Amino acid sequence: MWGDRRELLGFAGVGLLAYTVDLALFTWLRGPAALDPLTAKALSFVAACTVAYAGNALGTYRHTHPRGLRPYALFLVVNAAGAAVQLLCLTVSHYGLGFTSQRADTVSGAGIGMVLATVLRFWGTRTLVFRREGRFGSWTG
Repeated sequence: MWGDRRELLGFAGVGLLAYTVDLALFTWLRGPAALDPLTAKALSFVAACTVAYAGNALGTYRHTHPRGLRPYALFLVVNAAGAAVQLLCLTVSHYGLGFTSQRADTVSGAGIGMVLATVLRFWGTRTLVFRREGRFGSWTG
């Protein structure tokens, strides 16, 4: 039980660091670097994913000994799927349900979408990227 808690706390800590990198880099790329929003977001997303991968590979999941580019590529795919979940929540709320206020967009994209995306990322990270033998497909290991 303590191992699962440690895994969850490690994943959350790394995720918070990656989120900080994403936000800070995006802000800098949009401001002083004067990049367009999509380029800035794409670059900050890849940088944050790289930080998250390194933090998880060297910290939370160091016992799995990931090798080569395959785990990193899978990690990027899992995180892109998480981003898609957030966009889907925002799309459904804003365009499908007609909740168009800034508050509604924030709740659906950064609130509900982030929670669902984090669950997906945690599951994908532990079962697809840094899996241990016999744990594939299992939520609890």
